[in-house]
Amino acid sequence: MARVCPVTGKKPMYGNSVSHSFRHTRRRWNVNLQTATIMVDGKMKRVRISTSALRNLRKTAKANPVVAKPVDEKVKEKKVEATEVKKEAAEGKVKEKEIEAAEEKTDTPEAKEEAATEEKVETEKAE
Repeated sequence: MARVCPVTGKKPMYGNSVSHSFRHTRRRWNVNLQTATIMVDGKMKRVRISTSALRNLRKTAKANPVVAKPVDEKVKEKKVEATEVKKEAAEGKVKEKEIEAAEEKTDTPEAKEEAATEEKVETEKAE
């Protein structure tokens, strides 16, 4: 298997290993490739990519929540609905207007108050 990153195109670097006696022997520095499961053309695929590419993909996933898949289990139902709409949008099933409407439902003050009252009720039941 070639040690080349398909995302960045990084390849091994070649040079000399220099000993204490200043003797030069040829060596190579390999790319730090890791296997990761990423979405390619709408399908999850295992790919060997460099750590810098993986880091870059994770950063862009955090910046763009449509691409980001992980959803916390403690998220309220309204936020879960909004993320489901975003997932459908990533698949091309929903228009952008519907996404904005779903996000507005979670960002309204009434929705925040409802979430706060639900948390209070849950804590009282737990006690």
